[in-house]
Amino acid sequence: MRIFARKILKFTKREDGPTAVEYAVMLALIVVVCIAAITAIGGASNKTFSQVGSAIKPS
Repeated sequence: MRIFARKILKFTKREDGPTAVEYAVMLALIVVVCIAAITAIGGASNKTFSQVGSAIKPS
């Protein structure tokens, strides 16, 4: 029983858990920003390609 209690105490004192959570939160924020940027760039490039395509299309 003492070994179990020592392991629990040691686990609560370690700082690896909060660090991993912080990295996970930062990674999630980076992914959200990247998705937003890709969506914005995709919309703008789609509009540009549509304009170019309609300008090239013979009437």
